[in-house]
Amino acid sequence: MKIIIIGSVAAGTSVAAKARRNNEEAEIVVYDQGKDISYSVCGIPYKIGGEVDSIERLTPRDAKWFKKRYDVSIFTEHKVTKVDHEAKKLQVEDLVTGEIKEDSYDVLVFATGASPMTPPPFDQAEYENVFHVRNIQNLRDIESYSEANQPKKALIIGAGFIGLEMAEQLVHKGWDVTIVQLENQVMPPMDADMACRVEEVLMANGVHLHLGDTVKTIEGDGAVKKVVTTKGATIETDIVILAAGVRPNIQLPKEIGVTIGATGAVAVNSKMQTNLPDVYAVGDVAESFSVITGKPIYRPLGSTANKMGRIAGDVITGGNLEHRGVLGTGIFRVFDLHVGQTGMTEKEAKAAGYSVEILYNIKPDHAEYLGGKELIIKALADKATGRVLGAQILGTQGVDKRIDVLATAITFKAKAEDLFHLDLAYAPPFATTKDPIHYTGMALDNALHGNPLMTPAQLVETQQKGESIQVIDTRSAKDFEKGHVKDAIHIPLGELRTRAGELSKDIPTVTYCNKGVTGNAAQNVLINLGFQEVYNLSGGNKNYQSYLKMLKRKAEM
Repeated sequence: MKIIIIGSVAAGTSVAAKARRNNEEAEIVVYDQGKDISYSVCGIPYKIGGEVDSIERLTPRDAKWFKKRYDVSIFTEHKVTKVDHEAKKLQVEDLVTGEIKEDSYDVLVFATGASPMTPPPFDQAEYENVFHVRNIQNLRDIESYSEANQPKKALIIGAGFIGLEMAEQLVHKGWDVTIVQLENQVMPPMDADMACRVEEVLMANGVHLHLGDTVKTIEGDGAVKKVVTTKGATIETDIVILAAGVRPNIQLPKEIGVTIGATGAVAVNSKMQTNLPDVYAVGDVAESFSVITGKPIYRPLGSTANKMGRIAGDVITGGNLEHRGVLGTGIFRVFDLHVGQTGMTEKEAKAAGYSVEILYNIKPDHAEYLGGKELIIKALADKATGRVLGAQILGTQGVDKRIDVLATAITFKAKAEDLFHLDLAYAPPFATTKDPIHYTGMALDNALHGNPLMTPAQLVETQQKGESIQVIDTRSAKDFEKGHVKDAIHIPLGELRTRAGELSKDIPTVTYCNKGVTGNAAQNVLINLGFQEVYNLSGGNKNYQSYLKMLKRKAEM
């Protein structure tokens, strides 16, 4: 059996390695049009910023290593230009010599990845100071240009993972950094009320944000010196980084009749097989499916690419591995803020037809007397079943392990109540006696069974509509005077039982404190006193004020 793999980054090399582990007889050949193989795309910003000291740290393996270790023949700078699947032959061009050769296969694997998008007007000309961040050659080009020209002002187009990581690293280099983002928030996959906190950290570190905007015109002959945005902002720059997302490289598979899915990537089954016999697709060229809904989704992540590659390599050589879908779990760092996400966001869940209970949980990641720092967790559960659907977490430490616990729980269809019963590790340097995960489960489960929550967005909308509602601030007088919810009645928790008669039992009531705990206690008091519709403001006044800041900033954009 001869296996030909097109592409040699994460997915392609994973196919080759697993196939060889399973089968010593197969001939395995890999073609890649680039110079480098099996490299870390995600590490590129950190090399540019100086956290990684050499390119070799990002490219630990080369073709010789694979040949010696796995007896896999990898040909770099070789581009597959044509595939004849009926004859099971393909045409390959040596990009160094120009030589064209023909090769044949029994099994073909597309691991062609995805290409970075070049948004207009940058696609209308060649500029020596405009770069993508997608491969090791991009890294070499950026470093070469930077060394020769010593840029001090950088313009980044796009505010996803790469755009934000590049912003952080370029600020560390002492550069003045501006981001222009098409959507009106950074990290579009996140909910806006969580992404706004990322925006605050960026601005606090000197990054200039132009959200809901695009570049309209470019000034500069051969190099971009200045741009004017659609909203009329003029931005001077020495270098431009394009980080506006990627598109799957589907041209070759499409030409031979491989089905392209609804997401725009290659459609595959759980064994990474396409609609054509003996043709597979893995990594960023292939679509995945949601663990929650079972529907196709496109989440081009290195972790997923490695899994897909291993599965295909196993199946090709007689194994039974199957892809089990993804949650889109991801994490990134922007300055001192760590941001994790898994499963569905509020906007995704509602678009999918779920009625969701939404919780904002603000708790320290471990004992505060040992330096515990605040985590902000936004989690949601399906009101119909109690199943946890997704979470987003922000904090300066402890984010990674909580998002991984939640990803595991969601994968195994955990309900909100199940989170409380998880036997998680505890010692003061690492956690609190009730971990933030436990509190998340407790509060969500309570909300599903008689202690409903109200989000700041829901409260603001209710008040704007002029609907009858009474809002009770249960904090101290000092805290109330510092700032409170619009039209709130101040009744500290200790006085609530004796002053409950001042309130109407016939209209909806919202209780709140600073973060949510005392508000929940007040909610219980009023429910036990016969109030019929009592909500706790999720995340308390702290979350409410953050939401108001976001609304004000968006209105000024």
